[in-house]
Amino acid sequence: MKPIVITFGVGLIGVAVFKLLALPLPWLLGPIIACLIAALAGVPMRGVQVLNDGMRTILGVAVGATLTPAVLATFPAMWPTLMLVPAMVVCIGAIGIPYFLRVWKYDFPTAYYAAMPGGLQDMLLFGEQAGGNVRSLSLIHATRVMVIVVTLPFLLQGIWGADLTNPPGVPLTTVPMHELALMVVCAIVGWRGGQRIGLFGASILGPLIVTAAVTLSGFLHNRPPAEAIWAAQFFIGVTIGSKYAGITAQELRRDLAAGFGFCLILIALTVVFVEAIYVSGLAPGMEALLAFAPGGQAELTVLALIVGADLAFVVAHHVLRIIVVILGAPVAAKVFSPRLPD
Repeated sequence: MKPIVITFGVGLIGVAVFKLLALPLPWLLGPIIACLIAALAGVPMRGVQVLNDGMRTILGVAVGATLTPAVLATFPAMWPTLMLVPAMVVCIGAIGIPYFLRVWKYDFPTAYYAAMPGGLQDMLLFGEQAGGNVRSLSLIHATRVMVIVVTLPFLLQGIWGADLTNPPGVPLTTVPMHELALMVVCAIVGWRGGQRIGLFGASILGPLIVTAAVTLSGFLHNRPPAEAIWAAQFFIGVTIGSKYAGITAQELRRDLAAGFGFCLILIALTVVFVEAIYVSGLAPGMEALLAFAPGGQAELTVLALIVGADLAFVVAHHVLRIIVVILGAPVAAKVFSPRLPD
């Protein structure tokens, strides 16, 4: 219990410092940076998985509430950029796997699942089943998500002048009570129902699907209030930062350094794809960046909410990326494992 209390306390200190210094996204970046510093200093920290997943349902509800008939009508126009998602996953694997194998000398299962830009839990599960190093995978993927999430706000602000101070929703007091209750029901039913049928990313996609159905039926007209989105940001930030708890000097030199180097590769690849999409006129630059940045689905959804980007466009591309990785990764790993050196 004590590490949990310490974790939340450190996260709140991060929020306070970011607010005091007027830094961007205090509820998201504040906890990430504060928990990272505390973890590197040896402070014992731990999150609460059920609570973290519960908070992620808020993002699923937020996205589902935006899927009106008018928004769904735009989906067919996304196919040119959606077709680029598998191509990007292949490029990431083609560069990332040799990078982890030859530069950092990881065994093949660890190198393979460290390079795959899928969900953290899925990549850890697949990697463990294949005989990979779970601790290394956890640190590498945590670093991927952290670097992408910390870097993107400054790119969005510097290149597109995005206003990161925008509230991510309306105040709690302006949302009708019956709609708030309906959102809670959608979140719980979608989350637990998604878990029951084995849906990947159930804590986000389950509520998204149920809320979209309710919205399209005309029963829901609001997104979750700003206070709920801020709470989700806080728990996402704490979760990312606290994953470094207990990191050793050896892990710092190898896993963290390998993860950071891989992030530079990912950022370069993302820039190439985003520039190609923008120059071709397939999508606005900001939406393309948020859609193709290989960070976590929850984290990119938060950023899209804050800057007012096209949520449907961003989420559709991230869901497809996760599907491609989850369905293709185990098969490709078996096919290519004998052909690549450990």
